[in-house]
Amino acid sequence: MKSNAKGGLVYSTEGGRMCPECRQPLGNCVCKKAAAVLPSGDGIARVSRETKGRGGKSVTVVKGLALDPLALASLGKQLRKACGSGGTVKDGVIEIQGDHGERVVETLKKLGHGAKRAGG
Repeated sequence: MKSNAKGGLVYSTEGGRMCPECRQPLGNCVCKKAAAVLPSGDGIARVSRETKGRGGKSVTVVKGLALDPLALASLGKQLRKACGSGGTVKDGVIEIQGDHGERVVETLKKLGHGAKRAGG
């Protein structure tokens, strides 16, 4: 029997891998469900442009939407299509390649989300 740094059970021959937080088998884990129910954000989308850590390339970033992961992925796809550009959804943040701030704000407002520009 192995244990992790918190001293919890990691593996059991009965249930397989165990969640270190709630100490239930991963199939019955309640930690992930509780985290998925509470999306972060205040409901106002903040649209900004970032270049840090991207080799000088600009990326339009949308933060602050209180949506579940599936709805956020769907919204990201709609925004990428509206901008005609690529992008991704990571950790509750939508990233769209290029500087499309105004177009993203317009699209978000058309879709019924509160949106405003953030940053300079």
